[in-house]
Amino acid sequence: MRKTLTAVTLLLTVVLAGCGRGGGTGGDTQGKAVADGKAKGEVTVWAMGTEGEKLQGFADGFTAENPDAKVKVTAVPWDAAHDKIATAITGRQTPDVSLIGSTWVAEFAKTGALDPLPPKLFDSSAFFPGAWQAATVDGTPRVVPWYVETRVLYYRDDLAAKVGLPTGPKNWADLTALTKGIQAGGAQYGFYLQPGATGAWESFLPLVWQRGGDVLAGGKCTLDTPEMTAALAYYKGFFDQGVAPKDMPPAQIESQFARGAIGAFFSGPWHIGLLKDAGVKQYALAPMPTEKTNASFIGGSGLAVFKDAKNRDAAWKFVQYLSRPDVQVKWYQTLSDLPAVQSAWNDPALSADPKIRVFGAQLKSAKAPPSVPTWEQIANGIDTELEKVAKGGEQPAEAAKAMQAACVSVGTGD
Repeated sequence: MRKTLTAVTLLLTVVLAGCGRGGGTGGDTQGKAVADGKAKGEVTVWAMGTEGEKLQGFADGFTAENPDAKVKVTAVPWDAAHDKIATAITGRQTPDVSLIGSTWVAEFAKTGALDPLPPKLFDSSAFFPGAWQAATVDGTPRVVPWYVETRVLYYRDDLAAKVGLPTGPKNWADLTALTKGIQAGGAQYGFYLQPGATGAWESFLPLVWQRGGDVLAGGKCTLDTPEMTAALAYYKGFFDQGVAPKDMPPAQIESQFARGAIGAFFSGPWHIGLLKDAGVKQYALAPMPTEKTNASFIGGSGLAVFKDAKNRDAAWKFVQYLSRPDVQVKWYQTLSDLPAVQSAWNDPALSADPKIRVFGAQLKSAKAPPSVPTWEQIANGIDTELEKVAKGGEQPAEAAKAMQAACVSVGTGD
């Protein structure tokens, strides 16, 4: 989940210092132990979007096991969540637990407001590696991954079959052949890629990872590299050759895909439902193509307990309850959020669905963007240059240099 930084956020460190807590994580790498026994007292929770609307009823299972505990969930709209959390941290008026978007973790961790995970409560190997990576700042996990999403390839396998193309592209050359072939067979466009603008990095960055590049290495910006340039050239080629549209609104993807005007696109699990609603019956999913890797972007949200929590131990016990494999499966069945805990995927509720299995396979190699407080600004710089490449004819090498300059200017917030 991505939101724009505000003046409130940028002033957090200064204000928190005035409230008696200095900026930074304080060197605390592990929280204190949680007391044994059942949870007691009230646990206050903030959760966003549909998750916030559904979680109160879902907490009944926790209170049934902990009859002396009560969970109070406040639903917060996603577009207000970032600033609400930031303001609460500033005023030291946080709930016990909050849902936090994966790209916010470093920013809020750097304020020193997040309680480090207690010992022995969570096993990092139980979670998808990319999800744990997104939850970790400066080597210390600061939230517990709750649900995840990743991107795979949606494509019209029936259109590919009509022109004699093999399906399930294995590498970049195969993906190019598939999308061009579908277009040659009658589709207006063989592929949809977001042509820059906010959030384009989520589809583009996997190409960089697949080529062996990255955004940061050793705390330094590494966008001006041969790997980045190669990824930009591959991305640009779809627009230059007319395989991907430069001006199609994202809201039209489902309808255009349904009528065969678009042959393929990258997206997450939510598109299964959207395509069903659009009446699309014939399509297939495939993992990302492999160059050096087949990495994809991993997103989602985690659960944080705040240092100012009034009922810390019960809060951590509630987070632990939500991380149990059986509870993760029930949450998936309730809301279709994909489990962050790997063993939950063994349940038939997920393993029996061939389309969902593709996401499970992709999550094993999915990666998170760098966990740095300035990620939103770095991402904005990437998005800006992607639009120039897709629509304005900017050359890959020029775009890579501009991305690097923007990243260096912003810094990593350390």
